[in-house]
Amino acid sequence: MSVARFPLSLLLASALWICATGDLLRAADKETWPQWRGPERNGHVSSGTWPSSLKEPHLVQSWRVEMPPSYSGPVVSADRVFVTYSRGKEHEGVRALDRQTGKEVWKSEWKGAMTVAGLGTSMGSWIRATPALDGKRLYVAGMPDLLVCLDPKTGSERWRADFHARYGTLLPELGFVSSPLVVKDGVFVQTADSFVKVDKKTGKSVWRSLVRPGKPGQKMGQGSYSSPNFAVIHGRPQLLVANIDAIAGVDPSRGTVLWKRVLDSYDKGCILAPIVYRGGIFTSTRASLTGHYPLTYRNKTFTISDGWKNKLIVYMSSPVVVGDHAYAHLKNGRLACIDLRNGKINWISNRTLGKYCSMVWQKDRILALTNDGRLLLIEANPSRFVLVDSHKISTAETWGHLAIVGQQIYIRERNAIAAYRWQ
Repeated sequence: MSVARFPLSLLLASALWICATGDLLRAADKETWPQWRGPERNGHVSSGTWPSSLKEPHLVQSWRVEMPPSYSGPVVSADRVFVTYSRGKEHEGVRALDRQTGKEVWKSEWKGAMTVAGLGTSMGSWIRATPALDGKRLYVAGMPDLLVCLDPKTGSERWRADFHARYGTLLPELGFVSSPLVVKDGVFVQTADSFVKVDKKTGKSVWRSLVRPGKPGQKMGQGSYSSPNFAVIHGRPQLLVANIDAIAGVDPSRGTVLWKRVLDSYDKGCILAPIVYRGGIFTSTRASLTGHYPLTYRNKTFTISDGWKNKLIVYMSSPVVVGDHAYAHLKNGRLACIDLRNGKINWISNRTLGKYCSMVWQKDRILALTNDGRLLLIEANPSRFVLVDSHKISTAETWGHLAIVGQQIYIRERNAIAAYRWQ
C-alpha cells in the first residue's frame, strides 16, 4: 500500500484504530487470555514452549473446580480465571477463581436465563458466549440478549444492557451467542437481530446496524450464530460481521456498512467469524461452500467479489490460519488443510475429531480440544495430516473454547473448570 493512494487523515485514523485494538492486547500481554480465541482473536499463542506429548509428566492437572454448566470458554487475567455458568432455569453468573489454586475470589449472579428453541434444544440452554476482558471491565453476554459489565477485581456490576427490552425485539432462539469484542471506546456485539455498539463505560447504545426485521407470526428471533472481528483492510478500519444471510464490513465509529455480500439461499447461515486473508474474506457456511471473497477499494468505495470456492463445509469450529493455509474442522468431523491462495484442498484427515473442535496454534503446531473431551496435538503441515499425540482429558462434554497462557491450559468441562500445566 503506497501513502500516495490514501489521504493522510485516513492513514492517521487507521493507525489510531490499530493502536486502539492494542488496548485489550496490552492489558492481556503475553500472560493472559482476555477474550474468545485469545489476545489476537485468531487462536494464536505467542508465549510458552509446547512439548511433543500430552501425557504425564508433560501434562499435569493443577486443579479442578466443579460448577454449574456452561458452553463459554474461560478468560484469564494476570491472576484470575473468569468462568460463566447457568444455575437452574432462572440464573446466570460468573465466578472469578485464583489462577494458581482455583480458589473462588468472587461470584456474581443475575436473573436472566432462558430456554433455547430450534436446533439448540438438544444441547441445553446454558450460557454460550465467551466474555471479554479489557483490564478494567469484564463484559459478559447473558442468554436473553443481556450484556453485563462487571468489575474484574470485585465482581460488582458496573452496568447492564438489556437489548431485548431496549429494542423491543424477540429473544433469539439459541440465546445470545456472540462473544463481545472490545475496540477503543466500544463493545461490539451481535444481538437483537442486529449489530450493536455500546459505550464500554456506560452500556448505552452508540449505534445499531445490520438490523434484520422480524417475520409475521415469529415467536423467537433468528439471532446470530457468529461473533464479530476487527481488521484494517485497504487502510480502512472495520468490524467484520457474519449474520444469518450475509457477511459485512462495518465502520467502527458510525456503524455504516462499508461492504456486504449476501449469500445465496443454500449458503445461508454463517457461524464462523470472517477471516481476513490477502485483503479479502475467507469464510464458510453451515450448509455448503467454503470460499474466499476478494475486496477492492476504489474512490472511497469497497467492492466484494467471488473468488475461489470449494466443496468443504466448515460448520461450527473456527479455523486457524498458519501462513497461506487454513486448518479447518469440517461438519463431518474431519480436519482439512486448505491452500488459501487458490482453494485447493491439500488433505482431509482419515479420522473424525468430534462434532466440534476449538483450536489454537503456535509455530508449526495446533492444539485442539474436541467436544467429547479429547485433547489433540497436530502438525500444521500443509502436505499431510500428522497427529502428534492424543489424550482423553475429560469424560464430560467440552464445548467451551480452550484457553492457554504460557505453560497453563484451561479446559471448561460442562460442569467444571480444570487447569493443567504443560511442561
